[in-house]
Order: sequence, then C-alpha cells, then structure tokens
Amino acid sequence: MIPETILDNLVFPECPRWRHGELYFSDQHDSRVWVLDQTGKARLLAEVPGHPSGLGWLPDGSLLIVSMRERRVLRQDLSVYADLSRLAAGYLNDMVVDRDGRAYVGNFGFDLDGGETPKPTALAKIENGAASIAAADLWFPNGAVIAPGGKMLIVAETFAARLTAFALDQGILSNRRVFAELPGLFPDGICLDEEGAVWVACAGNKKVVRVMEGGKITHQIPLQERSAYACMLGGDDRRDLYLCTARDHRPQRTVPLRSGRIERARVDVPGAGLP
Repeated sequence: MIPETILDNLVFPECPRWRHGELYFSDQHDSRVWVLDQTGKARLLAEVPGHPSGLGWLPDGSLLIVSMRERRVLRQDLSVYADLSRLAAGYLNDMVVDRDGRAYVGNFGFDLDGGETPKPTALAKIENGAASIAAADLWFPNGAVIAPGGKMLIVAETFAARLTAFALDQGILSNRRVFAELPGLFPDGICLDEEGAVWVACAGNKKVVRVMEGGKITHQIPLQERSAYACMLGGDDRRDLYLCTARDHRPQRTVPLRSGRIERARVDVPGAGLP
C-alpha cells in the first residue's frame, strides 16, 4: 500500500482532525492551522505564534487550539481558554476533547529540542476552562483517542513505546492498563477504528501500524524516507487514512526542508470514536 500525496510544501503537519467532510490540521512549525477539503484544496484557518498542536471542539462548535510553546489552550480567535503552564513540564502537544467539552492535553515533560533526558509527566484535563492533572507518571503523553460511548481513553506514551488505556467516567481517569506494548517503536499520533484497533503513526520509524489490544500488529504501511507523526480516519465512509508526514521533526530542520505532506491511504475498517 503506497499512500498518495494530497498536499505538500508544508513544514511539519500534525494533529489531523476530520470534521464535517474536511480535514483540519496544524502545520506546527509554520505556526498555522489549515483546513483541507477532499479535493486537496487548503484554506488558512488561524495563525498561532506559539506553534499550534492539538485541535478539538467544544459542544457549542467552537474550536480549541493547543499553543505548544505558550503552554496554553486557545480559542480560534487566540483568546486564552486555559493556561497549563503550572502543570506542563514541557511544551504541550496533542489533545482530545470529549463530547461534554472536557479536553485532555499531553506535554513533552522535558526539553526535547534541547536534548534533555526524558522524564515522566502528567496528562492534563481542562473542564470549563479550569486545568487539573488527569493522570500522572506518563512518558511523553502524545496522541489520544476516546472510544465510542466515551468510557475509555487511550493515550500514546511515545518514550515508553506503548499505548495506555484508562476507564473514563465523568472526566475521571481510572483503572490504568497497558493497551499495547510497541517495542522499538515511537508511537505519536493515533486514531481508532470500528474494530477497536488503533492506527499508530510511528515517529522516526518510517511507518504506520494498526495494532489490536494486546499488541498484535495487523497492518503496516511503510513510508521509506519519511516518518508519519499523526494519522486520522476520514472521508465520507471514514476509510481514508490521512497521514501527516515529514522527513524530520526538529524545527531547525523542518523549516528549510518544507518536506511536510498530507498523504492518504485507503483502509478496510472505518474510523470510530474521538477525535
């Protein structure tokens, strides 16, 4: 399976979201949020000087945008929805928002670009603009999904090479367990399908994998000289797997390279859950 390129000349695309027949995504190191239609035409939605990352919607339809370097979550007009600077030990990254408007936001936990040694950090929760810790002792909590019915949250722990699941009840995370060990891989962005499998963009591993609970990998999509940093199931039947790819993740490399692409592959099982 060879993905087709839908859009190129991006810097570092991340955090794709499918909504109302269009793909939303952050071009993280270019400080922009874009919307892409199914024909490949893109329009600029917002410019975020603090570098945009995770995206999600409140029940009233208003868009939330993670501002990585500010360690804040913003509204589309760039007003501050929540400040996570006291909770996040590193830059913010991905986010998932549940049906009731609670947002769950990961962070690096350390200075990745500066070469600091990795250390555990917390997954934050934002409810009605107030931030708190939802779960502690996670190794680079990254992409996250919420299963249909809203009773389970799965988060990628990039530097622990695993997916971790929690029971979810009224915004409370409990009963932590390993959903899948992924030895040798660096799970980044993730999305869920109707069979309960998770598509995982493996940062630095130059492939995307589909994994079942317990760790069985059922499908792999090799990417050769590129890595995928996030993925999203979209399209009219939710069987188009959109990939955010680039040759490098480091800001000093991605800006001059402009190697970022949105690519797309056709899969068998439709997407499910959130985002």
